[in-house]
Amino acid sequence: MSEPIKQRIPELVMGVRNLASLGACKDHADAAYFSIDRLSLRSRANELTSDNLADFMGQVHEYGMKGYLAVNAVIYPHNLPELENVLETAASAEVDAIIAWDPATIMQAAEKDLKIHISTQANVSNPQSAEFYLSMGASRVVLARELSLQQIKEIRACTDVELEVFVHGAMCQAISGRCYLSAHLLGKSGNCGECSQPCRWEWSLYSDRGEKVDLEGKYLLNAKDLCMIEHIPELMEVGIDAFKVEGRLRDPGYTYTVSRCYRKAIDDQTGGTYTREAARLQKEEMGRQYNRGFSTGFYFGIPGPEGLACDQAMNASPVKKQAVGIVLNYFPKIGAASIKLTEEGIGLGDRIVIGGSTTYNEQEVCSLIVERENVLRAEKGMEVGLAVDGVVRKNDKVFRLEEKIDPKVNSDGTFHSPQDLK
Repeated sequence: MSEPIKQRIPELVMGVRNLASLGACKDHADAAYFSIDRLSLRSRANELTSDNLADFMGQVHEYGMKGYLAVNAVIYPHNLPELENVLETAASAEVDAIIAWDPATIMQAAEKDLKIHISTQANVSNPQSAEFYLSMGASRVVLARELSLQQIKEIRACTDVELEVFVHGAMCQAISGRCYLSAHLLGKSGNCGECSQPCRWEWSLYSDRGEKVDLEGKYLLNAKDLCMIEHIPELMEVGIDAFKVEGRLRDPGYTYTVSRCYRKAIDDQTGGTYTREAARLQKEEMGRQYNRGFSTGFYFGIPGPEGLACDQAMNASPVKKQAVGIVLNYFPKIGAASIKLTEEGIGLGDRIVIGGSTTYNEQEVCSLIVERENVLRAEKGMEVGLAVDGVVRKNDKVFRLEEKIDPKVNSDGTFHSPQDLK
């Protein structure tokens, strides 16, 4: 066995949306970043609010983690009173840092002695910009996603400010997320948290004479997800302070799997046991969670067609979730739940997920009871008794996991080349 490598160990920062996803990564991540129901770029991640932020932060700290609140929307004049309230709430809740880029947010956070991390939306792409934000009171800068690994090395050599980079998750087709397409088409601004993701739609290409150009792909703006699990050694050798995983709208299964895989890769590299083969297997495991196919983004050059998932919209994972029903009641003494099958039937041996804002259980169906009788299968419309592996709650949703093998898709969510299919 090789000797452990002496190097800076990066903080693993996971995006979370609620207590369930926080709990999913508590044993693997060092910190979580999240938003409340206002002034962030994820308005749909609205389960955390000013009213429950303090309780949430209490749970973050009980897990031994740090919690970073994203306040990264554009701030207009009418938002200033609301910004004041949000930052006061953050200070009272003992948030460990604010993620921001708008100078108004930075200035107000500094006045309240809140620690400041500069959002990737600031597009920090050189050491002078990093030093500028340091002079404004920032302690950490999340670098632009459009930087190469070599450019990050050059920035690291010229500044002592903490540097954070994205290593995994969805990629925006616009520079540093500054996109106006959603606002232009639908009046919903991505810069104010309401992005409707038109880049994930089917698009057609027309010539200047109005002729439709026939292309193999339909999803012409659909960027693949970033995945750097196979390049952890190179990233850690640079001396980066934090690795960030996008995913404030992903489910706890994604949060658990991705945090566990990156934790192992970081620990293996630190201990001198990292191998590319193990990283490849971890990449395949993450490919079973929701993803759009994987790429290395801008780390090794400007991405070309290989950085786009033109052939398939949204989820490239072979595992799909099919809604089947809802929890009516939970009986802790017998470890069972009453389920109403509102969408689909289920049978013994099915793999299911039961989830809610504080719940995430993935398990096999090992017993079903209908009208006090054990059955092999229950159909849509029935109320069934189901043995559960952990605590569930009324109104939690129940999904069946279905695996579909597409001969065109690799296990990590990438596509075979046409030559491979011959």
